Amino acid sequence: MSRLLCLRLFIDSWRWAGVPWYLRSGKYLPDTATEVLVELKAPPQALFADSAPATGRTNYVRFRLSPSAAIALAARVKLAGKEFVGEQRELYLLEDQPGEEAPYERLLGDAMIGDGALFTREDAVEAAWAVVDPVLKSHHRVRPYRRHSWGPKEADTIIASDGGCTIPNPGSIRMRGQ
Repeated sequence: MSRLLCLRLFIDSWRWAGVPWYLRSGKYLPDTATEVLVELKAPPQALFADSAPATGRTNYVRFRLSPSAAIALAARVKLAGKEFVGEQRELYLLEDQPGEEAPYERLLGDAMIGDGALFTREDAVEAAWAVVDPVLKSHHRVRPYRRHSWGPKEADTIIASDGGCTIPNPGSIRMRGQ
């Protein structure tokens, strides 16, 4: 059975007050990637005649943590000509290090030599279980979904009010359904 977890979280901190964090994780998804997408608020004035794009995201910074490290910066830029119309562009920087150990190779190697720096401490594991355990005891009904899909449509409703789900893609951002 395919398993998916889709959450909307808030961090209890003055710095992140009111900022939603979305997590989608599961077995048999189409891609394996760990990304953080920081979507920036639109500027208070319209710089372009088409400042509010009908489709796509506003300006953002995207951090890809795995399978390969990358950073992307997307902004609406003015097209050549006299009209003030823009186009969304993404600057994408990929750090490719040939011969680098895979994460599990390094982790297993560190375990064999007794280096615990990359391992989670016991108190951190206990704190994580304090959050997860109540969810495991009382959770929403499980909804099946097709393997190699992004999960059931109900998962999309969690993030729909904030612009939809962002599908990880090494070269560009694609919105689900585009």
